[in-house]
Amino acid sequence: MKKLAVLVLLLPLAACGGGDDGEAAEGGGGGGELTVLAAASLTDVFDELATPFEEEHDTDVVFSFGSSTDLAEQVADGAPGDVLATADEASMQLAEDAGVTGDVETFATNVLTIVVPKGNPAGIESLDDLADTTWVRCSDEVPCGKVALAVLDANGVTAEPVSLEEDVRATLDKVVSGEADAGLVYATDAVAAADEVDAVEIPGAEDELTSYFVTTLEQSEDADLAADWVAWVTSEEGQAILGDAGFGSP
Repeated sequence: MKKLAVLVLLLPLAACGGGDDGEAAEGGGGGGELTVLAAASLTDVFDELATPFEEEHDTDVVFSFGSSTDLAEQVADGAPGDVLATADEASMQLAEDAGVTGDVETFATNVLTIVVPKGNPAGIESLDDLADTTWVRCSDEVPCGKVALAVLDANGVTAEPVSLEEDVRATLDKVVSGEADAGLVYATDAVAAADEVDAVEIPGAEDELTSYFVTTLEQSEDADLAADWVAWVTSEEGQAILGDAGFGSP
């Protein structure tokens, strides 16, 4: 039933609006469609959260995963969507400043880690070891890049990555594909790709926690259904699913 899409351009998003009001049953409708724009690091856990939600609401959840900053800028410019979930407060603030958000809630936290190919062939044991390897991280302007910069600075690491990626999943993919010896991603990404990568913890990384924010959007075509998604993500059961995926409590 789920439709999983990785969309970042406005035109594809325009095809993913929520269902007609006439299709929505009272209190969060059925037979329609819910469009959720979310940070790339939420890909696996939101896909998991969608299954019971779709069954309960008789609806399809369509995802647009990508950089929080890019997604927030899109909805601020009026792109269609029902829910926005970001991996930092600054991105959510862009949408808030544009007046397109409802109430904003914090629903999870995350921490940065080093991922390496299975078996750790380069023998990376700490951030200091990155200097002698090919490694990657997120671009400076996206949440995972901002956190990486803060963690690197706190540890006095000046080694330069071989490339800067558009989001955390692109960073992870470089390691999974063998194009990089290591990457700086969230701990949850390491959990999601545990069959393909090993994680090397970064001491003190918890001092630079990433917080996740979620809100309904003013342009939603089904405000009740959008509110139901936010309520599901922040519910006790939703929080348990997030916890199993490696996310921390808000």
